[in-house]
Amino acid sequence: MSTTPFLRFLIAGRLTRDYVLLPKGPGTLDGPGGGALYAAAGVRVWAQDALGLIARVGREYPQAWLDAMGVRGYDTSGVLRLSQSVEDRYFVAYPDLETRQTTDPLAHFARLGVSVPPGLLGYESSAASADSRTQPQVLTIRSSDFPGDYLDASAAHLCPMDWMTHLLLPAALRQGHVQTVMVDASSSYMLPIFWDDLPKMVKGLTAFFVGEDDICNLFQGRSNDLWEMAEALAAYGCEIVVIKRGAQGQYVYQAAGKRRWVVPAYPARVMDLTGAGDAFCGGFLAGYQQYYQPLEAALCGNISASLVIEGSGPYYALDAMPGLAQARLEALRGMVRKV
Repeated sequence: MSTTPFLRFLIAGRLTRDYVLLPKGPGTLDGPGGGALYAAAGVRVWAQDALGLIARVGREYPQAWLDAMGVRGYDTSGVLRLSQSVEDRYFVAYPDLETRQTTDPLAHFARLGVSVPPGLLGYESSAASADSRTQPQVLTIRSSDFPGDYLDASAAHLCPMDWMTHLLLPAALRQGHVQTVMVDASSSYMLPIFWDDLPKMVKGLTAFFVGEDDICNLFQGRSNDLWEMAEALAAYGCEIVVIKRGAQGQYVYQAAGKRRWVVPAYPARVMDLTGAGDAFCGGFLAGYQQYYQPLEAALCGNISASLVIEGSGPYYALDAMPGLAQARLEALRGMVRKV
């Protein structure tokens, strides 16, 4: 049983060992990261309700990091430690604040004149490939991975993961009391070959988040209009579709009434872009549970992301000055454009 029986939020995603190089030097060298932690931070900006993490980690994942999550108020009963090793390292370099590169770490460390950390030796970024439609992966989350009382939570968000996780986990969550389920799409299945499969995954979701490049990949040869793409995905039975556009903000589409909003990114002082998209989704989840209105949720997500990118690591935003998030939200509200 989990140590926090009355969870409000669930966040499912990856927990990684991060190596982040910023334009002028290291940001993180072997520190806790992953979509689940950044999304949880996005939630925490707006809500202090009990939050449970769902993830799979390898046998070497540091127990001290899981303990630190508990100190931050995250329930980790849903984190399953496997008996085998898994590749949980994540490398990203930012030659500048607009460019993200995840390959050839040796070259990036050499460029900065920084020694390669021993923990990164032998690292090779995984080649991009399409997910299997039928075979689970080692890190595919199963409904048996987490305590049964997690199904008493109110809302859940699934960070980018493999197809099988995103296809099966939402239905398992809805069999409990989890009525709000949101999914952040993965590049590994936002491909034309998944065109006929996507409707069964999107159906019934409260919100579906997708990056601009990924949705364009899916619709290549079918449409060049982002709003048309959002409407098509919503027609599969999803209440809200959000297209994440990086520094350009978000397009928010609500199926009911075919409402559209353009939300610009809050003009933050950017230091480290890692986790921005996940933090947006977490903030959106918390905002939606408070207001049940997609625009307000998007504003909350936007501000969560703005706080995360002004520092490094998944806990930076949690120490923001009291009142700062709300002040930014009020400022951003006036910049929204309804289409």
